[in-house]
Amino acid sequence: MLNTRVTSGLHRLPRESRDTLFLLAVLAWVMAPLTLELRPWTGVLAAALLGWRAWLAWRSAPLPGRAVRVLALVLAVAAVFASFRTLVGYEAGITLAMLLLALKTLELRARRDAMVIFFLGFFVLLMNFLYSQALPVAVMATVGLFGLLTALVQAHMPVGRPPLALAARTALRLMVFGTPVMAALFLFFPRVAPLWGVPGDTARARTGLSEDMRVGSIASLAQDGTQVMRIRFLGLPAGAAPPQETLYFRGPVLSRFDGREWAPATERIGGRYPPRFSPQPQVEVRGQPLRYEATLEPSGRHWLLVMDLATARPEGADSFQSADLEWVSPRPLTNLLRYRAASYTDYLAGVRLSPSVRAEYTRLPDGFDPRTRALAAELRALPAVVGEGTPALVDAALARLRNGGYRYTLEPGVYGRDTADDFWFERKAGFCEHIASAFAVLMRAAGVPARIVTGYQGGAPNSVDGVWTVRQSDAHAWTEVWMADQGWVRVDPTASVAPERLSQFRADAAQGAFGQAFGAVVGMDFGGRIRAAWEAVNDRWNQWVLNYTEDRQLDLLRALGFDAPDWRSMARMLAGLFIAGLLAAIIWQTLRERRRDPWLRLYGRARDRLARRGLVSSEAVPPRALARMALTRFGAPAQPVAEWLLRLEAQRYASAAHASAALPSLKRQMRELRWPEPVAEAPPLP
Repeated sequence: MLNTRVTSGLHRLPRESRDTLFLLAVLAWVMAPLTLELRPWTGVLAAALLGWRAWLAWRSAPLPGRAVRVLALVLAVAAVFASFRTLVGYEAGITLAMLLLALKTLELRARRDAMVIFFLGFFVLLMNFLYSQALPVAVMATVGLFGLLTALVQAHMPVGRPPLALAARTALRLMVFGTPVMAALFLFFPRVAPLWGVPGDTARARTGLSEDMRVGSIASLAQDGTQVMRIRFLGLPAGAAPPQETLYFRGPVLSRFDGREWAPATERIGGRYPPRFSPQPQVEVRGQPLRYEATLEPSGRHWLLVMDLATARPEGADSFQSADLEWVSPRPLTNLLRYRAASYTDYLAGVRLSPSVRAEYTRLPDGFDPRTRALAAELRALPAVVGEGTPALVDAALARLRNGGYRYTLEPGVYGRDTADDFWFERKAGFCEHIASAFAVLMRAAGVPARIVTGYQGGAPNSVDGVWTVRQSDAHAWTEVWMADQGWVRVDPTASVAPERLSQFRADAAQGAFGQAFGAVVGMDFGGRIRAAWEAVNDRWNQWVLNYTEDRQLDLLRALGFDAPDWRSMARMLAGLFIAGLLAAIIWQTLRERRRDPWLRLYGRARDRLARRGLVSSEAVPPRALARMALTRFGAPAQPVAEWLLRLEAQRYASAAHASAALPSLKRQMRELRWPEPVAEAPPLP
C-alpha cells in the first residue's frame, strides 16, 4: 500500500522534482560506503542534508535562502576543522568534499548547478577506492557510475518528460560502448607511479600482529576471521599441500623482555622498531624448497609473511632479511602485495653464537618470576637432563606442559606481575602468547638462549580453488631455542598443551559472529560454500585486476610480439587499438544503416527529430498516430510535419513501383520541412 502511494506520488511529481529525487538517491548510494569509513557524524550530517533536499523536492517547496546556505556551509567547515584540526589531508579532505557535495544540492536550480553536482559526484565516487579496491567496492562504484550517467543523460534531455528508463538505456549503451576503451587503457596504459597508484593510508591498515607483545594484559581474546593472505602452492599435484602443522609464517621476532613485555632487539625509532642491520645470518639448508605464491593484504607494517625458512628474497617484493631471519620491506605495506617465495623446512640457522649475543638471548629482568627460576634449576637437576644438554631440558619442559594439567584457553583472565610464575604455578591456562612467553622465560632461566617468534600458523584450503587462506585467527606465537650444533630450533610449546590448535581447521571461528549466524540460518555447509566461492572470486579479482602490475603489463606485450617493450610500445599499442576501434565503428555503423529498411530508416530520422524537440515515441507508433501527437504537442507549426508523415504512411502501402519512386521525393521533402520549435510547457498527450 505504501509502495503504491509512493509510486503514484512519483508519477504526479513535476519532472524537475522527479529528476532531483533520482539524483539525490544516486548521491546517497555513492556516499554510503564512505560513511562506513569516516567519522559517524559525517554520515549523519550528509544524510540530513540530502533528506532535507529530498523533502523540498517532494513538496516542491522553495530552496533555502543564501543566509541559510552560508550558515550551513560555515557549520560544516567548522565541524570538519573541529574533528581533524585541519581542512586538508586524507580524511579531512574526503569529509569536506562529501559535505560540500551534499550542501551543493541545496542550491540545485539551474543546469549549471547540476553539472557541478555531477562533477563532484564522480569525484566522490572515486574517493571510495582510496579506502578499498576490493571487488564489492568495484561493484558499488559501477552501479553508482550507471546512476550518475543516467542522471547526466536525463539532464541533457531538457524538453518534455522523458522517462527515466530511456535515459537509463542510453547510459547503459554508453557504458557498454566504453568498456572496450576502458579495457584497452587498463591493459596498456603505462603504470607509472605516482600517476597510477595512490599511496595508501598507513594509519588505517591493520593486522593481528604488532611489533611487541605484552603478556597477560588481555583477559579475553576474540578471534577475527579477517583474511591476512592467500597462498597458492606451486609445483604440487592438484589438491596436495604440505602438512598444516609445518606452515609457520614468520613475523616479528621478539628478544628483549622487561618482565611483562617482549620487544625486538632494537630500540624503537620514530614510533616503530626498525630492522637491525646486522650481518647476514648463518643459514644452511637441506632438501628441496617449497615454492608458493602469496597475496598479502595491506597491513601498514613492514614485515612480509614468509614460511620458515626463505633464504632468497621473495620475488616481486622489495625487501631484505634481518639478523632474526625476518623479511622486511623498507616501506609500510599499504597495498595488496603479491610475491613468490621458496622456503626450506629443513635448515640450520645461527649455529655459531658469540658470547655477547648469547648473553642477550638469556637476559631476564631482575626480581621477576622467582618460582620459574627455581623450576629451571629443578629441571636442570633431573637425572634425565644432567649431561644430556639442551634437547633433554626442552623435552622435560614440554613433558611438564603435556602432563601438568595445563590448558589452552582464549579467556585466561589478566595475569599478575610475574607472568611466567602465574602460568607455570597458578593459572596453568592461557593462549599461545602466555605459553610461549612462559616457556622462553623458563629456558632463559636455565641459561639457554631463547626468543619469541610471532606470525601465523596453519590456514585452511579453499574448497573451490584450492588456495590456502590464512586469517587473523591463525595468528600465533612460538619460541626458538638455541642448541649447540643445531642453532636456532623452533619449539612450539602450545602444541604440547593443545595439539589440536596446530592441526584443526578453525573454520567456525574464522567465520566471525555474522558468518556463524548466517550459517545457523542456511546451514554451516551451505554458508561455508558461499564464503569459499566468494573468496575464490575475490582472489581472482586480486590476481587479475589489483595485481596487474607494470611487470605483468610488459609480460603481456612480450607475449604479443614486442621484443623489448617499454612505454613507447604501450603508446603504439594504444594508438593501434584506437585506430582499429574507430574503423570498426565506422564499418559497423555503415553496415547497420545499409541493412535497415530504407522506409524505417527515414521514419526513424523523423522520430529522432521530434524526440529532440520533446516528443518521444517508440518504434511501434505508426506515422498517423505520430502526426496526431505532433499536432497535439506543437499545434499549428507541426501541420507540415503531420502532412509529411501521412504521405510517408501512404508510401508504405503503395505499389512496389510507385513506392520506390516516391521515397527519394519524401527524403527531399523532409530536408525542406520546417520543424516545430520545442515548447517549454507541453500539454499532456492523449
